[in-house]
Amino acid sequence: MIWLSIASGGAVGAMLRFYLSSSLSRFELQGFPWGIFSVNILGCALMGMLYVGLDRLEISDDLRYFLTVGLLGAFTTFSTFSLQLYELLIAGRVGLALMYGVGSLAGCLAALALGVWLAQTLWGH
Repeated sequence: MIWLSIASGGAVGAMLRFYLSSSLSRFELQGFPWGIFSVNILGCALMGMLYVGLDRLEISDDLRYFLTVGLLGAFTTFSTFSLQLYELLIAGRVGLALMYGVGSLAGCLAALALGVWLAQTLWGH
């Protein structure tokens, strides 16, 4: 049942991300992607609220996974990344948090660039 909760939350989160980022993209100033930037910030704030709230509430695992992994995971994966980074920091694992944060950002950007290069090489420009 948890898989169904994650999938349905993911569907809702993806639709919300698309709607909100599309709505806000008309405010893009000098090419800055306000839509996705806003979604990431909002998603992280909501993940922070859930992080505290879900520990205080007795809710089913289905609802917990619907909200966190499904809804916010599809709304923005940046919220999950930020939560994991935060947990490393509050655990006092600053070096590991720094390695995870910088490594994730640099690694993902490099992987994206590699993917673009591979696709262009294999399929042409």
